[in-house]
Amino acid sequence: MMRTDVHGTAADGFEEVRREFAAVVAEQDGQAGSQLAVWAHGRQVVDLWAGQEVSGDTLTGVYSSTKGAATLVVALLVQEGILDLDQAVARHWPQFAAAGKDAITLRDVLTHRSGVIGVDGGLTAAELADDQVIAARLAVQRPYWKPGSAYGYGGFVTFAVVNEVVRRVSGQSLQQVYEERIRAPYGLDLYLGLPEAEEGRFQPIRWWLATPEQEAAFWANVPGPHSVMGIGYGLNSTPPLDQVAFVNDRAVRANGPASAGGVGSARGLAGLYAAAVWGIDGQPPLLKPDTVAEFAQLHSTGGDLVRGDQGNYALGFQAKGLRYPFLSANAFGHDGSAGSEAFADPRSGIAFGYTRRRFGFGWSYPEHDRLAAAVHRATTAS
Repeated sequence: MMRTDVHGTAADGFEEVRREFAAVVAEQDGQAGSQLAVWAHGRQVVDLWAGQEVSGDTLTGVYSSTKGAATLVVALLVQEGILDLDQAVARHWPQFAAAGKDAITLRDVLTHRSGVIGVDGGLTAAELADDQVIAARLAVQRPYWKPGSAYGYGGFVTFAVVNEVVRRVSGQSLQQVYEERIRAPYGLDLYLGLPEAEEGRFQPIRWWLATPEQEAAFWANVPGPHSVMGIGYGLNSTPPLDQVAFVNDRAVRANGPASAGGVGSARGLAGLYAAAVWGIDGQPPLLKPDTVAEFAQLHSTGGDLVRGDQGNYALGFQAKGLRYPFLSANAFGHDGSAGSEAFADPRSGIAFGYTRRRFGFGWSYPEHDRLAAAVHRATTAS
C-alpha cells in the first residue's frame, strides 16, 4: 500500500479543502498522484499534492486542459484586434476551403461546430504530435457533418486549425505567442512545448488500475473506431491511438500540440486562469472584462455528437457553470482525459487547477465535483 500523506499548504478558511483532498487521496490509496492548487480573489490559497513521485513542482501531461491555454492565446489576439472570430478560416488559409469548408469561421472551430474532428483513415501518433502536419491533413478533409448544424468535440485536432490561423495572421505559432505573451511573463508552470531543461520534473501518465473483467467490459461498450466518437478521439488510425503513450512521448512534449500536448502542474493550471481574469504577482490581468464575458458565453449546448451529454461549450472553453451548478453561469475552463481540471469563476473569484498521473477507470473523475464544491464553499465563506 502506498503512503497517502498530503503535502503542501491551505490558507486559513480553506482547511475543508485540505480535508476533502486528503479523503480523495486516501480512497485512491495515493495511486493517482494528484495535485490541487487554488487562487481566490487574487491570492493563492491552496497548494497541495500527494502520491508516489509527486511534488508541487511535478509536471505531467494535461491533455485537453491544454485547450484552455490555447484559447487564452486566441482571446488575447481577439482583444487586440489581430483575430476576427467571424472571418472564414479560408480567408487566411485558402487550402482549408476544400471539400465544403469555405464558410467555416474561427468561431465555428472554437465552439466545435465545424464538423472537422479528424481525417478519414486517422492520424498516427507521430502526426498528432505536430500541429502543422495535422493542419495539412485537415485542409483536404470533408467535415463529418454540415458545418454549423450540430456540434461535436474534436479532441486531438481542433486547435491545429486554430494554430494555423494564428500562424498565418500573426507570423508566430500559437505556442510561440503563448510562451512570449503568457507563460514566461507570468511564470506559469504550464508549457506548450516543454524545454529539455525541464524534463527532469516530468512524470508520465499511467493507465487506470482495473481487473481484467472490468477492463474488458469497458472496452466492449466503447463505440467503434470509425464512429463519430472514435474519429473524434483518434481511434480510427492503425493502430488506434494509445492516449497514454501519446502524452508520454518526448516529441509531443517538445512540440506541445495545442489540442492536447500541454505539460504542467496544478499550480500552472490555476495560475493560468488567475492570470487571465485577475492577474498574479503584481502583473495585470491578461483579459479585459468584456473579453472574459465574450469567451465565457455559452455557444454549444445540448447533445454533443462525440461526447454525448458531456459537452456544453463556451468559446474555446468548456462551460463550467453547467458542469458545476454551484458556480456562476460565466465560469469557464477545460478538463483533460487523464483527470486534469482547471477553471475560473469570475463571480466567486476562484481559479482552480487539479492534475493526476493516472487515468480514472472509464475516464470518470468524481473527485472533481467534491474538490470544486469544497473550494467554492471555502471561497464564498471567506
